[in-house]
Amino acid sequence: MNKEYTFKSYYYFIIMKTLNILVFLLIFNTFILLGFLVSEVKITGKVTYERITINVTRVIDGDTIETEIGKVRLLGINTPEKKNPGYQEAKDFLVQFEGKKIELEDRGKDKYQRTLGYLYYQNKLINSEILKFGLATLYVYNKDENYQELEKAEKYAREQEIGLWKKSENYGCIKLTELKYQEQERCKNQEQLILQNNCENLQVILKDDANHIEKIQLDKGIFTKNFSCVWNDEGDSLYLRDEQGLILFYRY
Repeated sequence: MNKEYTFKSYYYFIIMKTLNILVFLLIFNTFILLGFLVSEVKITGKVTYERITINVTRVIDGDTIETEIGKVRLLGINTPEKKNPGYQEAKDFLVQFEGKKIELEDRGKDKYQRTLGYLYYQNKLINSEILKFGLATLYVYNKDENYQELEKAEKYAREQEIGLWKKSENYGCIKLTELKYQEQERCKNQEQLILQNNCENLQVILKDDANHIEKIQLDKGIFTKNFSCVWNDEGDSLYLRDEQGLILFYRY
């Protein structure tokens, strides 16, 4: 047997063995690191989201903007729809950022292919600022790490009675008797709202968190109305307003 060949074979065997060990250790350590990171997320519940800088090219309404990456819908809030009280004020608040660079935390797309996210300007959460000035109401599907800040901002506006939280002189006239929001069969007109109007006849706007809006006439006395697929079983809000402001607010 050629000794040189034997030596080369042995040398090749040692190198391959060493490489295999190194690859195994690399894979093993990678799994340990991934496991540690997953554990950290599960324990702390915190995930760090990267912020990207975008330019606001146009304001569509109080919770949607146009940017170079497309439309962005602000998470955690709902502002009034067009032709409703507070619409223009909410839109004007965002107009101040047109032509400016802001930071976006991208949280994915909605069914309209808009980017959902949180916006920051000079390290302030714009979503929260809109709530603090009473220009929006809280609108959350899944509570995340920003929920408490958003909730606190809305609470401040509500306590200060500013913006959408300004009370009408008819505030307190209408009492919520019952809101049956669960249906035995989905969308079968089995949701039911019962109100007690202790004042004179009123024209009011009824709204939920998702901006289902209905104008109704409330005569003095008991008012009963059935709905289909309006009130969310997992949690929702009821707002009653007249031309002067808020008459009734209820959240479950």
